[in-house]
Amino acid sequence: MTFPEALTGPYTALDVRLDQGVAVILLANPPVNALSTEMMLELSWVLDRISETPEVRAVVLSGQGRNFCAGADLKSRATTIKGPGDLPQHSRRTRECFHAIRECAKPVVGAINGAALGAGMALMASCDILVAARDASVGLPEINVGLLGGGRHGMRLFGHSRLRRMMLTGLRVDGDELYRLGVVEASVEPERLMDAALTLAHELASKSPLASALAKQTLNAIEDMSLRDGYRYEQDMTAAIARTEDAQEARQAFLDKRAPVFRGR
Repeated sequence: MTFPEALTGPYTALDVRLDQGVAVILLANPPVNALSTEMMLELSWVLDRISETPEVRAVVLSGQGRNFCAGADLKSRATTIKGPGDLPQHSRRTRECFHAIRECAKPVVGAINGAALGAGMALMASCDILVAARDASVGLPEINVGLLGGGRHGMRLFGHSRLRRMMLTGLRVDGDELYRLGVVEASVEPERLMDAALTLAHELASKSPLASALAKQTLNAIEDMSLRDGYRYEQDMTAAIARTEDAQEARQAFLDKRAPVFRGR
């Protein structure tokens, strides 16, 4: 498939390519893919573009080289925060970068290779579905340098005791433990990680793009709702999906015992 013109670079902190309807985004800020200002801006931009690019139906987010993202780029922070207003602006960019992943209209598979620490764990927690290399290292080490990390994001992944232990001691968790805890869908050998992520992403891409986008939007919206309000919202969205041509095609394909052909209408 031709790479959509809307997603062409140049990028300074990302490597972006298309694999049969799946956008593969690699964080690329050597040596450890620290979250720099450039990476935040580029990641937010490309994910917003992907939301409105019909050729892309799913995303894989991973790190170039041996690490996913080892945390905030302190060098970038030092050159960015120089005067009044700079820190709030930096904090806002950081928040919006995480939200760009969560709010992308296409499902995002996080392929966690190596270190995902602090801000890297927040990036990970913002993805929809996760797979990890067995040698992944996920944690909140900020306690050791007098800072705080992505604790609120971590609450979406870990239970009460484990998250607090990680934040209060700097404990790191590997891929096998992430799988045991139910945080990731699979823990695989590092050389198999991208294949596992792409297999999952292509399955996601085979579904109706309208249904996928509305399902993700619904899950985001109901996450903090009460059971009554959340299920009512979901019922309303179900009624909206059922009226689409893709939903009619899905039902007809089921009756015909064939693979559906979705057109995003």
